Amino acid sequence: MRFRIDRSNNTFTYPSREWNRPEPTPAPPAPAAPAAQTVEPEVVEAPLSPHEIDLLRASVSVVEPLASDMTVYFYAILFARYPEVRPMFPPGMDTQRGRLLRALLRIVDLVDDPQSLVRFCGHLGRDHRKFGTLSAHFPAVGECLLASLARYAGPAWTSEIAAVWTKAYGVVAQVMISAAEEDEALRPAVWPATVVHRVARGHGIAEITVHPHTPYEYAAGQYVSLETPWWPKQWRYYSPANAPREDGTLTFHVRAVPNGTVSTALVDRAVVGSVIRLGPPMGDMVLDTAVYSDLLFVAGGTGLAPIRALVEEVARRGEHHQVDLFLGARTGDELYGVDDMLRMSQRHHWLTIRGAVSHEYIPGLRGSLPEVLSEFGPWYHHDVYLSGPTQMVASASQTLTLNGTPPDRIHHDPFETPVLSLS
Repeated sequence: MRFRIDRSNNTFTYPSREWNRPEPTPAPPAPAAPAAQTVEPEVVEAPLSPHEIDLLRASVSVVEPLASDMTVYFYAILFARYPEVRPMFPPGMDTQRGRLLRALLRIVDLVDDPQSLVRFCGHLGRDHRKFGTLSAHFPAVGECLLASLARYAGPAWTSEIAAVWTKAYGVVAQVMISAAEEDEALRPAVWPATVVHRVARGHGIAEITVHPHTPYEYAAGQYVSLETPWWPKQWRYYSPANAPREDGTLTFHVRAVPNGTVSTALVDRAVVGSVIRLGPPMGDMVLDTAVYSDLLFVAGGTGLAPIRALVEEVARRGEHHQVDLFLGARTGDELYGVDDMLRMSQRHHWLTIRGAVSHEYIPGLRGSLPEVLSEFGPWYHHDVYLSGPTQMVASASQTLTLNGTPPDRIHHDPFETPVLSLS
């Protein structure tokens, strides 16, 4: 499904609805992607000119201090003008309001990186299928988004900036719609899955294994959105802690967090026989992105889950990799999963395990993971995979870069969960 810009009457037209907007400059259409799950449409040039990018970023800087009020206004007018979309959202909107600005910032950050922009928006388009999103919903969101930006930008909002935003939103919508339509031909929007095993691991962590009712294809290192029956329309993202198995089961390591509806439900209420729902797999932190034969894996807390899956994937493929794994926690008791990983290292001679704690004096390594990494290495001939708390990942990435690791060899998930999700 494609949008078009009709110059005869100065309107921005989607398949089902149109609204008046200042006349934009047409964005170059992205060629259709091949029929594959992870291939994005190729974009030859940036969708916006450098001048248009400057205008877009300047307008975001104006509304950013008013983000809280702007997002409240956006959803208020969206639900008032288009009440049919309200059931797609959870009853509580606090989390979603915070994600609107992050979505804008992420897209604006990527607007001069066409390939990353298309990849990001393609992921979003596929992921939005689980909410029942249709191509007809995009004009409503675009209309209310531009109205909100105009209101809170005040005098800084000009017809030129309006045209740039119309063009930018059109490109994003086009990629999302195309990705969703191509994905629909390949697989379902959601996968019901039954809990078949559950083990409490202490410190508020549960290991939950589910069996999807239909085949679920993913790659080790990717993450998956989960919805529980106790909190409909509330989704949270978790990484499977295993590489794909022949029996099709997936194991998740879930830590209950304060006020975390989904995590608390999974840890405290899920039992064998409970049925949850899975969204499509997302993320690019997969083994196929590696160039070097030497791999560095770094995991903090339940960030071990995707790293463990990657270790399994190395073993499953039988490739000639040498893997250094660093596990980190505040205390020895919180050094999650270390026994399991040590058993794996006994089976695989290519796997070296080191654990570090930062807030307790015990035998072994002491310090934060970024501090410990700087003591070993060098790591500039390694592909690096980082997983854990945002601050740890950011600090470790900076430490590695300063010590010579090429930035494009450092892999990790986005610091925010997918920012346009309706959870």
